[in-house]
Amino acid sequence: MSIAKSRMLLYAITDRSWLGEKTLASQVEEAFRGGVSLLQYREKHLQGEEKIRQAKEILELCRRYDVPLIINDDPVLAKEIGADGVHVGQKDMAAQDVRKIIGPDMILGVSARTVEQALAAQAAGADYLGSGAVFHTGTKGDARALDHDVLRQICEAVDIPVVAIGGVTAENALQLQGTGISGIAVISGIFAAEDVKEAAEELRVIAKKITK
Repeated sequence: MSIAKSRMLLYAITDRSWLGEKTLASQVEEAFRGGVSLLQYREKHLQGEEKIRQAKEILELCRRYDVPLIINDDPVLAKEIGADGVHVGQKDMAAQDVRKIIGPDMILGVSARTVEQALAAQAAGADYLGSGAVFHTGTKGDARALDHDVLRQICEAVDIPVVAIGGVTAENALQLQGTGISGIAVISGIFAAEDVKEAAEELRVIAKKITK
């Protein structure tokens, strides 16, 4: 299934690290009200029924706000709850194996740090790529920053949308202008903000400036 580039503009990825007194659902709803156009449910430390329950709760919100839901690295969960797609990294299940599980109609996103990985992912049936970390990020402390020239080369090499991920904030996102990305993927830049809706609004404005 192809995905419209407009959906990639502001791609939020969940992280419960900054919930405080809030719930994940309330934070996600604030993000949607601020203009998030695609959501990835990424809760690696949750398992079993609790993960299924929360994923279903987030899916209901996504349907209410017409935002596609991508499940991180769990094609079985994605199929079980009827999510819109799955995202896998280079160290997760191979893209072609995920495609066999989810079938032709669900969205498949794949992480790619090199042109070779990007082309292989596209050939395996990926609908979009996540490339990074484009800046140093605390979410993945061992991730080397991806050279922005390489990001540009990846965007030029493939026909599918590419989102830049990793350490993207309102302060540095403009540095990605001219790379050819279709959007920015943000974790702490949205969910660690005191005002999630306001942070999303600001990032959406910037994303429109830097995407083609």
